[in-house]
Amino acid sequence: MLFHQNGYVSEDPRVEEARGHGVDRPEDLPDTMDVLIVGSGPAGVIAAAQLSQYPEVSTRIIERRTGRLKIGQADGLQARSVETFQSFGFAQEIIQEAFMLREMCFWNPDPTNPQNIVRTGRPADDPHGISEFPHMIVNQARVLDYFLRSAKRGPGKIEPDYGIEFVGLEVDQEQEYPVAVTVRYVAGPREGEERTVRAQYVFGCDGAASRVRKAIGRKLEGKGANHAWGVMDVLANTDFPDIRTKCAINSVHGSILHIPREGGLLCRMYVDLGEVPEDDNHEIRKTPVEEVIRRANEIIHPYSVDVKSVAWSSVYEVGHRLTDHFDDVDTEDRGTRCPRVFIAGDACHTHSAKAGQGMNVSMQDGWNLGWKLGAVLSGRADESLLDTYSEERQDIAKNLIDFDREWSTLMATPQDKLPDPKYLEEFYVKTAEFPAGFMTEYKPSLIVAGTEHQDLAEGWPVGKRFKSAKVQRVCDSMVVHQGHEATADGRWRIHVYADPAVAGADSPTTAFAEWLQNDPASPLVAYRREGDGDATLFDVDVTYQQPYTDVDITKMPRAFKPQVGPFELNYWERVYAAIPGEDVFDVRKISRDGAIVVVRPDHYVAAVLPLDATAELGEFFAGFLRRG
Repeated sequence: MLFHQNGYVSEDPRVEEARGHGVDRPEDLPDTMDVLIVGSGPAGVIAAAQLSQYPEVSTRIIERRTGRLKIGQADGLQARSVETFQSFGFAQEIIQEAFMLREMCFWNPDPTNPQNIVRTGRPADDPHGISEFPHMIVNQARVLDYFLRSAKRGPGKIEPDYGIEFVGLEVDQEQEYPVAVTVRYVAGPREGEERTVRAQYVFGCDGAASRVRKAIGRKLEGKGANHAWGVMDVLANTDFPDIRTKCAINSVHGSILHIPREGGLLCRMYVDLGEVPEDDNHEIRKTPVEEVIRRANEIIHPYSVDVKSVAWSSVYEVGHRLTDHFDDVDTEDRGTRCPRVFIAGDACHTHSAKAGQGMNVSMQDGWNLGWKLGAVLSGRADESLLDTYSEERQDIAKNLIDFDREWSTLMATPQDKLPDPKYLEEFYVKTAEFPAGFMTEYKPSLIVAGTEHQDLAEGWPVGKRFKSAKVQRVCDSMVVHQGHEATADGRWRIHVYADPAVAGADSPTTAFAEWLQNDPASPLVAYRREGDGDATLFDVDVTYQQPYTDVDITKMPRAFKPQVGPFELNYWERVYAAIPGEDVFDVRKISRDGAIVVVRPDHYVAAVLPLDATAELGEFFAGFLRRG
């Protein structure tokens, strides 16, 4: 964590000093703003936390509820989400209160007595070791709490405006603030009052019944699976031996997806309620929780569950639906005007809860748009950058729905109807990387380069997330996960992996560093504004092939030891060395000739280039960044 650059800090360094719109932030919703976020769900709060790092951007978030969420519907947190929490500074805190998923037990009918269930498998939850972070369970309300804390701690000092609901909007591109939004106060002394505010951009994170989506004419297209599930969070006593283990239970009476919750006592059960007639007209949703409990006991026979308290329950019908765009620009109009209204999460993609994707994918939606809005509204990037949001996230949502349709169907299929008794278990192991969030791979675009040089760093596929690896910091010998050093501050990362020469010697690495620091075509020079430091827009680091004891940090080019803050202090902590026996060059299959790995603010690999590809690097950033 970098602090003290502006002088000695004696208080919590995670609480940043207010700047820009964070200074004297109005308590009431103003008449105009740059970004209006509608809804404080996962997509909305992560966008707010990201935009708080852009205090020059006026951001507000409205929420119909009168206060914080107390009981969340989602609870599964995939490893990619925990990586994201690390970037926002609270991974270790939330891990401490979470339930860790270490394995998944599979239960099926006993071949000798099919009325009973028996355990048939218990594979590891992360059988491939795809992340150093865990798959875990935490109430969605706590996730929102942490992101809202990040938003309030940031220099933008963003907090939700509770008790205000979205009513409708109109867009007039000729206006300085093109989106006129009608809102209504639903609580307090102004209850019932409607007013119109104006924004440059609106981000609808208001759920499956999204009014923002309807206001821009988008529809959720798709169909249901005519299958219902009862879900309940319960405190219970039981003789079922795997009550504190994630389970897929398949019996002759139906199925249960069982998930232990945080705190050591609470459990969630998704209980199969069977096929739903097409003319049911949602009557199944009136199923009382007592019936859900009865069915759960029927399914887990010969075991039983004695429910003492129901913290939350619901009934839902599986549906897979998707909008054609995640913004207000149609295909034929793309490129002719800037999108002004965006939607995320359940507002534009719905699916079952079985794969634990709703909250996880929504957060990536919000982060994807958050840094792009910040870059555009701070004048750092061209507004064409905003077209990439729908382009990238709509494709990811489609892949998710295809996966979830297969997984939820398998969950509801009796074992004797599967191709093989172990089919469900094998599918779970084989596809573990997808639900963990690591199969996202953005296609070439304005902010994702081609793969011509992929062989220089095979372990970091262009378009996929930057998978962390260990390196050793030269200045203090600390072993760190390189990916964990990147915070959600809106900066681009330029990771330089050196050629075999030692630090300071004439080499491609030194030549690249000199170009990066001094050449007018370098992104560090071309996009530097008055008042910017060396590391304002770009975070540059270098990793040498030698052990840290053989790297002379005093001979380091300035590009790798940037000057920060008003005192122009040299920052030494971006110089790394490979670890003998765990060499990052071997772990991530990096060429010994060296490589440049460019990583986006949301930590997806944007480009892999050779050390002499200065023209290509300059052209890449010239495609969307603005000078001055």
